[in-house]
Amino acid sequence: MNTDLTRASAAELADALASKSISSVEVTQAHLDRIAAVDGQVHAYLHVDAEGALATARAIDERRAAGESLPTLAGVPIAVKDVMTTKGLPTTCGSRMLEGWIPPYDATVVRHIKAAGMPILGKTNMDEFAMGSSTEHSAYGPSRNPWDLERIPGGSGGGSSAVIASFQAPLATGTDTGGSIRQPAAVTGTVGTKPTYGGVSRYGLVALASSLDQAGPCARTVLDTALLHEVMGGHDPLDSTSIDAPVPPVVEAARRADVAGMRIGVVKELGGEGYQPGVRARFDEAVALLVERGAEVVEVSCPNFDYALAAYYLILPSEASSNLAKFDAMRYGMRVLPEGIDAPTAEQVMAATRDAGFGDEVKRRIILGTYALSSGYYDAYYGSAQKVRTLIAQDFARAYEKVDVLVSPTAPTTAFKLGDKLDDPMAMYLNDIATIPANLAGVPGMSVPSGVADEDGLPTGIQILAPATKDERLYSVGAALEQALLERWGAPILSRAPELGADLVKGA
Repeated sequence: MNTDLTRASAAELADALASKSISSVEVTQAHLDRIAAVDGQVHAYLHVDAEGALATARAIDERRAAGESLPTLAGVPIAVKDVMTTKGLPTTCGSRMLEGWIPPYDATVVRHIKAAGMPILGKTNMDEFAMGSSTEHSAYGPSRNPWDLERIPGGSGGGSSAVIASFQAPLATGTDTGGSIRQPAAVTGTVGTKPTYGGVSRYGLVALASSLDQAGPCARTVLDTALLHEVMGGHDPLDSTSIDAPVPPVVEAARRADVAGMRIGVVKELGGEGYQPGVRARFDEAVALLVERGAEVVEVSCPNFDYALAAYYLILPSEASSNLAKFDAMRYGMRVLPEGIDAPTAEQVMAATRDAGFGDEVKRRIILGTYALSSGYYDAYYGSAQKVRTLIAQDFARAYEKVDVLVSPTAPTTAFKLGDKLDDPMAMYLNDIATIPANLAGVPGMSVPSGVADEDGLPTGIQILAPATKDERLYSVGAALEQALLERWGAPILSRAPELGADLVKGA
């Protein structure tokens, strides 16, 4: 194992902890020291809980010393996206609306993490209420990409991808409504999985779009991602959409890393005009490596994917408009009194609070969603978008009759510079063009690093999509590709990051 504990994988740390060659306190303190050294530059965390993390680590060390049988990841620290409620710790969703709010309960995912004995290092930065593709829409300032601190780490879960890529945590949780786990993974050279819809409980996730949101794992390797997926997943009676079935055998699949005989479909509609040449080149090379490992590759057409972006940006704002109506200044969160009114009505307080508490992107989507749901427009907009959603699901079903998994570039470009697309919502939305179909259909998806683009030296990702409840296929393909690329590169992709190789790491 790497002697630098922050560079070790979660699997390596778990093995070393189980053998008692290191302690959880040592591992946790190493990551807290790393956070203190570099997060001032990366701004990946919104809240760090050093006291709580070390208390959990000490308790795990004591239980292990007493001979207690512990879960696989017991003692391995983790970061949690700030959209998940954490009892006793702030949960802001990257918004002023919830500034200072401390939930009285844990999300089911957080309960699973605590039951697994994993110290929670802190809460990660995100686009406000998960609305964005760059983490520039956080009310607390953007996170930065460790490959180039002037570039975005993806969104909405850019904080989680950035803590992984900058070695401030070995594992992190994310949520994916239209690509917010997979797209950040692609632009930071990390791994991220969106499980099958309902495969991981949504109870305790502050909802953006309830029919699209899905929590999932973020890590630096496919195996680490599988290990966390196993912890996070499972049936939850508190979530009416939770699948009543065991977690798919994702860890076994990641360890097997076998694609021999698998049929892999390249989606014709996800890779044409608008895709950066370096992204496309690395994708083609990755597909060729899968062929070398025994996979059969065929082109698959999913014609209704061309309408996915438009459908998504009607369905998501509509559901967001409904979900965010609860932030009304009456029950919890921010409350702002309107100026110049001595005895304001509830409606006036609500209007003043929502104006001050929500950022521009949230307001934009609430307005769009309210319009799409309004009388006279529901059938023309929201209803039509749901029909397109059905057509996209049918495209997936037809494709999976021919192939075992589908693949595409995860994102059309590498990480863009901070501010480049902030004033152009349509350009920002196009970052999710390849990831959105999976959310509309509820199928699982993963992003694995595929290399770096020749033109800018920044990481690219390949997306793997599987049929619903067949999440293990993602891990078989992802791990096989990861192995093949590691053999080609001779070192993990993050060792090639300029910022990580210079001041950000050596200075720490």
